[in-house]
Amino acid sequence: MSVHDDLTAVQRCLDDLMRSVGRLEQQLGSGGLEIRRVRTDADHLRESVALLGQSASAPGEPHRPDLVPIPDTPYDPSLWKDTDDEGLGARDRHAP
Repeated sequence: MSVHDDLTAVQRCLDDLMRSVGRLEQQLGSGGLEIRRVRTDADHLRESVALLGQSASAPGEPHRPDLVPIPDTPYDPSLWKDTDDEGLGARDRHAP
């Protein structure tokens, strides 16, 4: 099976799930926390599969996060004013 076929099969299963959840809501009522949670989870699954389908159909390289450049220049020493060295305590105090 291709990825497209698998996504189509998943979409069909999700459609069946949504119909079943709808029937449960009719039988149990839509006011309970449990049925609302099931409805929300099913909606999230549908959204996730839609996003997966979009990323699978997009040609090219997989999406990589943008890199944030970190400069080689030293940080401004005033950033560290009045700070403690982890495990060592403050600069002007000594251990007992």
